[in-house]
Amino acid sequence: MSKVKPASLPPDTLIGGYKVVKKLSAGGFGLVYLALDKQGQEVAIKEYMPTSLATRAPGELLPQVQPEKLSLYRLGLKSFFEEGRSLAQISHASVVSVLNFFRENETVYMVMNFLEGGTLQDFIITARDLKKQKVFRESTIRSLFDEILRGLRIVHQHKMLHLDIKPANIFITDENKAVMIDFGAAREVLSKEGNFIRPMYTPGFAAPEMYRRDTAMGPWTDIYAIGACIYACMQGYPPNDAPQRLEKDRLTLSLSRLRGVYSDNLIEVVEWCMSLDALERPQSVFALQKELSREGERKYTKLSVAEKMRVQFDAMVSDTKKNMRRVAGTGNKTK
Repeated sequence: MSKVKPASLPPDTLIGGYKVVKKLSAGGFGLVYLALDKQGQEVAIKEYMPTSLATRAPGELLPQVQPEKLSLYRLGLKSFFEEGRSLAQISHASVVSVLNFFRENETVYMVMNFLEGGTLQDFIITARDLKKQKVFRESTIRSLFDEILRGLRIVHQHKMLHLDIKPANIFITDENKAVMIDFGAAREVLSKEGNFIRPMYTPGFAAPEMYRRDTAMGPWTDIYAIGACIYACMQGYPPNDAPQRLEKDRLTLSLSRLRGVYSDNLIEVVEWCMSLDALERPQSVFALQKELSREGERKYTKLSVAEKMRVQFDAMVSDTKKNMRRVAGTGNKTK
């Protein structure tokens, strides 16, 4: 792996007609910038720059890639470009909007809407710190993931997979819209083709098949991650990662402690989504939507937390969101 992380593009750099304002974030697969288009509108631009394969000196535009890593770098670049092309064809409120994508400086740039708000991960941490009996109300969880699943269904209809669904990649805008960001196609290609010491997926949210090179992935792979995200919204923490679960699965035990806090139906949905055997999970988003939207279960079986605590939490979330300023694509960090 490269010992020196690639330097970011300095402010005022022009790329593809966009003017870089500042770097917003840097992760294992690229850098995200705040930029201005020709009309002066703010956009977010993600630059393909995997730290395991490339580096770049300060003040330079072009990445430096060692000859033995060049083919893998180009493979990931092609996947990143194709992902941008596919996402640009999708128009849905719950899927990050790709406005443009282009090749320049021997890499690829993806231009997206600039979003304000915070990630679901931010809200989980804030809610967890309140030390309530439950992190989120069940009605909130069902409503949130109904929204996300509508977008994911469109993604799957376009023959795409997200492959990195996690709370840090679900963005909650100031308009209370949930948006999936930071798709992982390029990451998955490099993970399968390259021999890296550290995994390129997020433990706890990655399905078992993502740890193997000989297993097919499909909608059921993203559905596992959805179940893990719902689990995190209930527990406040991610579930054990798949390899640990394969050795000793504590999922049912962990969820059993939430019976009476959340409905049996919601707990069973999580177990269904997170089946270690891919064939035992919902095979389509539609099947999961149907179960998650069961009207008869949109209530708690038992409530021991006062209603006023819910009101206080909702007010806290509202205040927290006003102080958060994030951008699509920032959830990706070196793992």
